Amino acid sequence: MSKPVQGLVVRATAGFVDVLVDAEVIQCRIRGRLKKTPLDTDLCVIGDQVIVAREDQQTCLVAEVLPRRSRFSRRQPGKGRGKEDVLVANLDQLLVTFSYGRPLFNARLLDRFLVIAEHQRVQPIIVMNKSDLEQPGDSSWHKIYESIGYPVLKVSAGTGEGIDALGEVLRGKISAFVGPSGVGKSSLINQILPGLGLGVASVSEHHGKGRHATRVASLYALPQGGFLADTPGIRELATWALPIDQLDRCFPELTRYRSECAFRSCTHTHEPQCAVIDAMHRGTIDRDRYESYVRLRESTSA
Repeated sequence: MSKPVQGLVVRATAGFVDVLVDAEVIQCRIRGRLKKTPLDTDLCVIGDQVIVAREDQQTCLVAEVLPRRSRFSRRQPGKGRGKEDVLVANLDQLLVTFSYGRPLFNARLLDRFLVIAEHQRVQPIIVMNKSDLEQPGDSSWHKIYESIGYPVLKVSAGTGEGIDALGEVLRGKISAFVGPSGVGKSSLINQILPGLGLGVASVSEHHGKGRHATRVASLYALPQGGFLADTPGIRELATWALPIDQLDRCFPELTRYRSECAFRSCTHTHEPQCAVIDAMHRGTIDRDRYESYVRLRESTSA
């Protein structure tokens, strides 16, 4: 590499990133002056397009991080809540993954993922793993989300059901598996890319929650074209830079009624002549989804 070249970040750890340049993965340090620039977001993550330059015969540097066209991010948990936590940059679709059995399905968390995808303009696809454990009545919520326009894929990393269909969805796209720990994201990736042999964690018998199998987010090339990201399991998910007056636009079924409300600044929580509340009472808007909107609005304004 005699001159600066553009590449794709496929793995990022403290102080170093692996960059795919043509067919070669190059380990790079991030240039010091970049790290000194004050930012309220992550400097360099998987999916970023970067400019790589050689410092000397042994060392390559990330000299520039190019603007992101999309991302999946959240408000950083804990002490860093004033900063954006970017999990994947420049992705096309988000595979929001839950499972039948344990850990138990969490519709509120699913709605948070969908809101972030809508806000960041990334196509969400709901993936339900462990379909071999599905019980009668488990799928009662599918029709609600499908009627809104969200695809729902039933798959099983254990039996292989739906894996071929999932592979077709991934073709030619930059995609990311996201979801709680223990739902089988790494197991699904092992089915799609058998040579990886990613570590798989079990679900705690005591708490019914998944243990983290993935510690470092990574981006893997797919043989059919495209890339697939594996991310650590998420237990805390808060929106980043989402204005509260834009929250209803992240619920497609609410958006179609907002122009019919009597007040332009309607919050759809208590106002008279609110078309959204009326639609919820008529059953046109699902009550649980409406409750998700109200709770998110309360937590966003807190």
